[in-house]
Amino acid sequence: MRSGKISRRVRPLAATFTTAALVMGSAFGIGAAAFAEPAQSSVTTQAEGEGSEQVLRIATSGHVDSFNPFTSIYLTPTQILRNVYENLVQNDQQDGSPTKGLADSWTVEEDGKRWVYKMQSDLKWSDGQPITSADPKFTYEQMMNDSKLGTANGNLVSNFESVEAPDDQTLVINLKTPQAPNPGLEIPVVPKHVWEGIADKGDYANDTDVVGSGPFLLSSYSANQSITLKANDNFWQGRPKIDGIQYVYYTNSDAQVQALRSGDIDFVTGLSPTQFNALNGADGVTTHSGEGRRYTSISINSGLKTPEGEAYGTGSPALQDKAVRQAIRQGTDSEALLKQVLDGQGTVATSFIPSAFDQWHLPDDDSVIKSFDPDAAKQLLENDGWKAGADGIREKNGQKLSLRLLVDADEPTEQSIAEYFKPWMQSIGIAVDVQSSDSDTISDRAAKGDYDMYFSGWSVNPDPDYQLGINTCENLPDAEGNNGTTQDGYCNPEFDKLYAQQRSEQDHDKRTEIVRDMLRLNYDDTAQVALWYGKALEAYRSDRFTGFGTQPASNGMIAGQAGYWSYINVEPASEAGSGSGTAVGLWVGAGVLVVIVIGGVIFFARRKKRADDVE
Repeated sequence: MRSGKISRRVRPLAATFTTAALVMGSAFGIGAAAFAEPAQSSVTTQAEGEGSEQVLRIATSGHVDSFNPFTSIYLTPTQILRNVYENLVQNDQQDGSPTKGLADSWTVEEDGKRWVYKMQSDLKWSDGQPITSADPKFTYEQMMNDSKLGTANGNLVSNFESVEAPDDQTLVINLKTPQAPNPGLEIPVVPKHVWEGIADKGDYANDTDVVGSGPFLLSSYSANQSITLKANDNFWQGRPKIDGIQYVYYTNSDAQVQALRSGDIDFVTGLSPTQFNALNGADGVTTHSGEGRRYTSISINSGLKTPEGEAYGTGSPALQDKAVRQAIRQGTDSEALLKQVLDGQGTVATSFIPSAFDQWHLPDDDSVIKSFDPDAAKQLLENDGWKAGADGIREKNGQKLSLRLLVDADEPTEQSIAEYFKPWMQSIGIAVDVQSSDSDTISDRAAKGDYDMYFSGWSVNPDPDYQLGINTCENLPDAEGNNGTTQDGYCNPEFDKLYAQQRSEQDHDKRTEIVRDMLRLNYDDTAQVALWYGKALEAYRSDRFTGFGTQPASNGMIAGQAGYWSYINVEPASEAGSGSGTAVGLWVGAGVLVVIVIGGVIFFARRKKRADDVE
């Protein structure tokens, strides 16, 4: 199992710096951590891409698993790959509905069992080679025939019987059963003429001089140092208005905020409410709060198994008891967490399908939803045989009800939730051992099932088929976390039956109700406690760039879209360049910064994963 997706982008910084630490606190309203005052260095550095080129600089604290579109599941590389490879069918900017991508149009035959696509004419890869139906045919067949190449999106082709390319402009997908979701969505199509010559496709890094079809191209990547994107002259909607994108790696989100203030970066997302409020009215900065497509949850190890049914991991046997998991949910006050931790910037979650997708979302007043009720949680445990001991912690058959919660030591939100969660659980008779660690360790432990609970979260697509699919038994990975992607290690044959039904149901209203039945079942099984759907809190240097695109267009997010609409129309503002500066200030976060000197240039270089890094 994976707990996160991260983008890693490092920006060159000055070769000297001061380390006088000042508490920023109320000066910027950026939390309570101590930071060094931004210091202009005595050495100036020309940032990569600056000068005659117009390069958008984006702050990130993300991690790159790889840029291989067949295997990468982390957030930042996945978002970059959305810009590098066009899908056969794209998610529309207005509402996320299917719209043209490589395919200009499509027809549905045999009651949804056969989909026929007509490719756009005269499309070219970035190297000038023509894009034909042979490219999606090749892409899909790789995923169909090699489980490793199906790691990221394998469930999306699990219903494929065969793929045909009768001519260069026609692609036919024959399905095993009728399918309602468009099978051309969400799968990055790779160039056959490049990938057919790669011997070990599953381990191919795909991180330099990438041939693509999207608005931007991955030009180069150096681990812990740099990611460079450049505009694609051959993008079918026209070359983007900027020359490229540079991801700047910061180990600390408060440092990102100050870098935006000082003009060292141009865009930041994933802001905390405190940071967001502090940036309101800042000179040259525009803030944006958009409807997000993510949920945040506490993932529960309810008994991990391989696809063959072999149990693995160190999860507490108590969590295989559904009543215990349900008590955890009913003893958790999500409304209080939303208010106290997220400052109300979001909505309380009911399931893993966000409220942004109202047609699929499980309504707040659904009969399955249980409100916060510690007394009811206690009664659940009592009825299930868990009796309170002298210390108040419950026992059953000689086993103490004591659980581990993994928390990222560098993630304030997780730390804050844990501060509320632990006493809530104590009050109903569950001891919680909060184990703080770095995010890499948490991710590794999650993959091996070495946990009881940890914080998780995913970005969900406009059509829920993918997210539903990674909750099926078929999509379970092995004991090392390979060859499959699962949301919470969840497996229920009844859920799988409903999954097959919703995928085939052509009547939209009937399909919606099946999806909600699946969410009700997952809610009752309590594979996770979904906490909230957070707003996307973002900010950018409006004195340098304008034209950021949102999805949905009316009230959506800029970064983290199910598409590539974020930056394709970004262009320099009329006064662009006046605040870009070449003297780069260096931030030192107390206890959180590692500096690497390479070729006389200093880089931020600490890896950090977060629960909100899964795509």
